[in-house]
Amino acid sequence: MPHSSIDVIANPLAPVDGRIGESSVHHVPSGFSDQFAQGFTRLLRFCADTFFAKRYGHRAIVLETVAAVPGMVGATIQHLNSLRRMVDDEGWIRTLMEEAENERMHLMTFIEIAQPTVFERLVVMLAQWIFYVGFFLLYLVSSRTAHRVVGYFEEEAVISYTLYLEEIDAGRSPNVPAPYIAKHYWKLSADATLRDVVLLVRADEAHHRDINHGFADKLSGLISAQAHVAPYPPHADEIRVKA
Repeated sequence: MPHSSIDVIANPLAPVDGRIGESSVHHVPSGFSDQFAQGFTRLLRFCADTFFAKRYGHRAIVLETVAAVPGMVGATIQHLNSLRRMVDDEGWIRTLMEEAENERMHLMTFIEIAQPTVFERLVVMLAQWIFYVGFFLLYLVSSRTAHRVVGYFEEEAVISYTLYLEEIDAGRSPNVPAPYIAKHYWKLSADATLRDVVLLVRADEAHHRDINHGFADKLSGLISAQAHVAPYPPHADEIRVKA
């Protein structure tokens, strides 16, 4: 079997916390499916850059509400496929559900930090509906392409959060205290800051990137390099935050 083509490329946005080179990992597209996925992702990245510029907190709110959609869509369709075909899902359903919940917690965290405007909330609603319907149809037509899209989404998310870290380190974005919901979810210390949160969110996205590229590889008949999967930060066993 051919192997997946994952490149670790020289990148000035190298991670600053000593983790695996999250911001320099890129899946080299192969074939029309991958080219489509990468092109679609670049289009969305252009729209995000144009609309939000360097307002990374507000960008995170809109992008995370969209990012939480693929995991739920994939889990739903994989669940129905498993029931209909009466076969084991090989852990895909639980993995995708965890991804969806993780992205939702990112959103809950950044809502506390950025305080979205009414207009941004309307953008979230519109973007979510359009993306949900479009991604659902894409997953039905080609689950391989759908997972590759998510892999490329997450590559861009890692780069965005690396740039966010640069803004914080340069003092252009205030390094405010981490919200309580973030401290609870990532098991952070009482004096944790926004920078600590962004590092962990970036690590989450790197993990989702590698998992979805791996799913797309498997559906393509490729052998994925499991050793290249970025580590997943520990999360709270009980997600509900009690008052």
